Amino acid sequence: MLGQIIKIISKYGYVYWEGLIGTLWISLVTVVLGTLVGTIIAIARMSRNRILNKILNCYIEILRGTPILLQLYFFWIFLPKVIPFEMTDLQCVITALIVNASSYVAEIIRAGIQAVDYGQTEAALSLGMSRRNCMLRIILPQAVRNILPALGNEFISMIKQASLASVFFVAELTTSFRTIQSITFMAIPAIMIAGAIYLILTSSLSRLVGVCETKLAVYDR
Repeated sequence: MLGQIIKIISKYGYVYWEGLIGTLWISLVTVVLGTLVGTIIAIARMSRNRILNKILNCYIEILRGTPILLQLYFFWIFLPKVIPFEMTDLQCVITALIVNASSYVAEIIRAGIQAVDYGQTEAALSLGMSRRNCMLRIILPQAVRNILPALGNEFISMIKQASLASVFFVAELTTSFRTIQSITFMAIPAIMIAGAIYLILTSSLSRLVGVCETKLAVYDR
């Protein structure tokens, strides 16, 4: 088994490297845009507009209540038919991942914001600070400290969910495994290599989140 793994790495290591770059790219875009959209949704859900709240509640319930693979297929089929310009499979998949991630991030951030004592908002407003500045400078920084563990876990999930892009033959790590498996017929060694790479990625991110938590805890003191 070890000999097969070494043989695959030595001969097809570049395939895994290309897949790793694809996975990192998909994950980075999903994390950044998913967090941005999720933050906007979380703040919008806390508005007093009931119609907007109902629409966003429906948005979140649909995305959290249906399988992500089904959502990927929906965007893959739906977007090219309604968008006036051509979209690649990669763009459709990334869009679906961003939309899915935004629903989970929105709930995490909303919970973090609501965990901050409302008295701080009242104090800031009484001092003449606008609601926008109060949210950006007082509430969100504290909310980030509260939600960092949950948000870190969600980022890890985004990395693993990027593997679903292989269903559409998008260049990423799981697609690399499937390619090497079809060439070498050595499924177990090939999947073990891909699994080890995923483990290194997620473990590294977990450690990074832990370091950030420690620094924030020291800062709070």
